[in-house]
Amino acid sequence: MIASQAMIRGVSKSLLIGSPHESEHPLVVQIAGGDPEVMAEAARMNVDRGADVIDINMGCPVKKIVKGQAGAALMRNEPLVVRILSAVVAAVPVPVTLKIRLGWDKSNLNGARIAQIAEQEGVRMLTVHGRTRVQMYRGEADWQAIAEIKQQTQLPVVGNGDLQTPQQAKERWQATGVDGLMIGRASMGKPWLFKQVAHYLETGEELPAPSVAEQHALVKEHFERLLDFYGPVIGNRMARKHLAWYAKGLPGSAAYRNKVNQAETPEETLQLIEAYYGQRDNNQAA
Repeated sequence: MIASQAMIRGVSKSLLIGSPHESEHPLVVQIAGGDPEVMAEAARMNVDRGADVIDINMGCPVKKIVKGQAGAALMRNEPLVVRILSAVVAAVPVPVTLKIRLGWDKSNLNGARIAQIAEQEGVRMLTVHGRTRVQMYRGEADWQAIAEIKQQTQLPVVGNGDLQTPQQAKERWQATGVDGLMIGRASMGKPWLFKQVAHYLETGEELPAPSVAEQHALVKEHFERLLDFYGPVIGNRMARKHLAWYAKGLPGSAAYRNKVNQAETPEETLQLIEAYYGQRDNNQAA
């Protein structure tokens, strides 16, 4: 997600996040904001930089975003939703999609109404997270509510929320009639989950998780790509949360995480990765 205001001001971090890579096509860039003209300009900039689809975020519940009258805060202002969608759709020649929640709170469940507005304004696809903004990520995602929104729009609808296993994905896909599934937090530290879900939906067969050696290679590759993309200082810091997610639930992960968080250079971090996964490689081989 890129803040539109920061994008058009040329903030280096925002420009970097939206930088396309030759392997990333079709490239979807998600923008956030509350000013129709600024959103439209940010959309144009991203398309000029290589975006194939523009996604508008009206679902982010984070306080900083909501305080700026962006993200999920927009669901409380339907006239502004109309203006933003109209401006962005008119500004770019590529498809525009939208992500929302069920509503602001349980007393204001206007997700279906926002879906109808999106359809009228030329949005091409809708993603619905099955919670309200007030819920944040507490409780369980309401997939029945997602199904009801699906029934009230002609747009393709993607369901999102609490998809943690291939079995859950298939069950909710079949029960709701949604056109697609979006996996978020469950993939942190388990990027192979997407392949597992896709394979299960297609064949009904469960793919095993990667071996320790395969995870070791994947973690190293991810770390090296973070360094390439962000540079050694920021990349090393950015890697900390990812390395913690990869190791979550594994033996010795707490001590490993603490050491990684204190590593000041990429060389130190790489040594920790090699030591941690190398030991697990040896244990598995034995």
